Order: sequence, then C-alpha cells, then structure tokens
Amino acid sequence: MQQSQSIPRRKLAYVSQIGITQLHLRNPWAIAWWSAAFPGAGHLLLSQYMRGLILFGWESIVNINAHINEAIFYSFIGNINQAKMVIDKDWALLYIPTLMFTIWDSYRTTVDLNQLYILAAREDAEIQPFTITGFEINYLDKRSPIDALIWSLLSPGVGQLYIHRVIVGAFSLAMWILSCYMSKVLPALYYSLIGQFEQAKSILEIHWILNIPSMYMFAAYDAYVNTVENNKLYDWEQSKFLKRKYQYKNFRMPVEDGKYRSESMYIIATFEYNNFLEHAVTEMQMQGVAKERILAAPLDKKGEERRFFDTMHSSDGLSLIGLAAALGTIFMLLGTIYGFVLAWGPIWWGLIGLAGGCAIGLIIKLIATKNYAENRSKAEKAAEVVLIIECEKHELEMVRSVLWDNHALGISKLDLGKGPLILEGQE
Repeated sequence: MQQSQSIPRRKLAYVSQIGITQLHLRNPWAIAWWSAAFPGAGHLLLSQYMRGLILFGWESIVNINAHINEAIFYSFIGNINQAKMVIDKDWALLYIPTLMFTIWDSYRTTVDLNQLYILAAREDAEIQPFTITGFEINYLDKRSPIDALIWSLLSPGVGQLYIHRVIVGAFSLAMWILSCYMSKVLPALYYSLIGQFEQAKSILEIHWILNIPSMYMFAAYDAYVNTVENNKLYDWEQSKFLKRKYQYKNFRMPVEDGKYRSESMYIIATFEYNNFLEHAVTEMQMQGVAKERILAAPLDKKGEERRFFDTMHSSDGLSLIGLAAALGTIFMLLGTIYGFVLAWGPIWWGLIGLAGGCAIGLIIKLIATKNYAENRSKAEKAAEVVLIIECEKHELEMVRSVLWDNHALGISKLDLGKGPLILEGQE
C-alpha cells in the first residue's frame, strides 16, 4: 500500500533511451495547423509517435494515389480542367474525412495534455535525469535552440538527433532523403544555381516537391520548440535537486537572532542553471567544504509563473517562432508552385517565399509581443541560483577559484568582522 502511494499518478517527463518525452503547455491552434499542413506532424509534436507515424504513412499513400498535390498545383496556377483530370475521386474522398479527424484530434489532444500538465506540475513528481543502457545513453542537458534550428535547416532530422529526439529525427531524416531523391530537388538546385531555370523546371516531380515545404519547416519548428522545453525541464529538475541536497535545515546563516556571526566568513555567488553549477559544489566538497556549509537558493523569476487560467486554448509562449514557421511554410509552398510559371523557377521562388514568410511572421510577432520579448530578454540575463558558502579563512581563495572556474556570474565576500558586503566583482 505504501509503495503504491509513493508512485506519482502523473509525471512531467520521462527520460528514455530514445528521447525525452514531456508534458508542457502547447498552443492547440499551432498543433492543429501542423496537422493540416501534413497529417501526423501535429501528433509527432505531441510525442504521440505511433499515431503520428500511422497518419503520416496514411497521408503519403492516399495523397500519391489521389494525386492531391498535382491537383493543388494546377488549381493554384489557374488550370482547373487539368486539376479535375489528374485527381482520383475514389482516393480523394478517402482523404477528406481522415484529414479532418487528424486536425480535430490533434487539437483535442493538445487541450487534454495541457490540462494534464497542470495536474502533473502541481504533483511535482521527481524524474530521473539520466539513463544508461547497453544500447544508448541519454540525459537532461542545456542545449542551444538556435543550434538545433540551424542543423534542422541544413538537414531536417539532424536537429532532432542533436537533442536526442531519436524517433522523430530518424523519421524526418528518412523522409527528407526520400523526398529529395524522388522530387529531384538537388539536381534542380544545381541547374538553378547556374541559371538553367527551364532545365530545373523540367526535371522536378510536382507531387514530391510540394511535400518539401511542410516537412522542412516542421522539422525546424519541432527541433527548436523541443530544445526550449528540454532546457526548461533541465532548470526545473536542477532546481529540485539543489533544494533537496543543498538546503540543510541547520545551515549557519550569516545573521542569527538579528546579530551577525562575527566569527564566520561567507562567499556568495550567482549562477545560471547548468552543469558548471553542480561541478562547482562537487569540487568544493572534494576540497573539504562540507555539504552542510553550502546553501543553494534557486530564484523565482518575475513573469515565469505558469498562467493556468487560460492554458486550454492559449499559447505556450513560443508563438514567436510558431508564426514564422507557419508563414514560412505557406509562402515557400506558394513560391514553389508559382515558380513553375515565373522566370527564376520553383527553387529560387521557394527559397524567396521561405525567407519572406519567416520574416513577415517574425516582424508581426515582435511588434505584437514587444514587451514580452523585452521582459524575457532581461530575465534570461539574470541570475537563476544563489550559492552561499560558509568558509574558513584558509578556504576563501580555493572557493573563489572554484566558483570563477565554473563560470559564476558574480561573487561577493561577506566578512562579518568587517561589517558590510565586500564585492569581489562580476563577470
């Protein structure tokens, strides 16, 4: 009975050999959009891999047999009769209901998962941040969302592998290779670079080239968003670890009963959440500073409290990149379609559409969320953890050296025998 009570009903995250699966607030409209752009993509964003892969496979089979992409292409360039001729009505009628289900189900599931996130966050269950088996090693770590985005733009799927999102990464990479090969996009890119635009148009496969905008931008968006959320999860887990291990209830505070401890010396340092912080406290312990003389105080930052009153249908705070990715997909698709009738061809116009759509999306969101962006930028530069170390006089230089070597943001020495804080400088 006691064992069953100790098992949490809901967890925020699970670190496995093949990735990090976690609950976090998502915008249901953004998930529904990706399901409309390519059925299955929204479910993959939710880490519902089996459902997402089934729907991805279904879309690919039905789209090819119904000639949906070819019909879209001819409709957009105004050749309606050709669009009617190429589409297979039997397969097309299969496409519509499942597409609508995919959009509806991804929205519904996102709302449900947002509610479950609220309950899991309140339950605040521990997670295992490190897993190792004979097959693979995986662990929580801080990684750069920009690096994940850039790698995904260079080769979709690689950004997911960078953050150890193995299933989506392997699938995205395989689909990218298949789409590039079947669409002949790389030879067309070569001809476009040397100015042979008509040759580029003639070799492209319309069905496969129209799949590329959705796949390309989905991989970039997925890699960026999940890197951001993994970093938040890392901060949350490390904060819990520090509170559990470095908040000794009998820690000798600098002031007791309103009086300074004149016999004590303290070093106060600030850190961001990262592995260097744990390296610092571990190294100090190895040098003889007892754990009971180290106090860690993770800080709550203004504006980061979760707003539960409208989480069911609200944004997850990542709509800045979300709108850019959505408009980039749309404009890239339009540029590719109309590039077949314009002088520079579908490759150049697709890239122009991608850049233009992303730029418009970023500009709109930067204007709409100017204050949010400013507050977030200030918060990201602020200290996240305060360390207070009670020192003997002969330990001061060692402790200061360890803290600076592990990238402390700032250090102060509190010599109570001399009165106020003596600032040692900041990085």
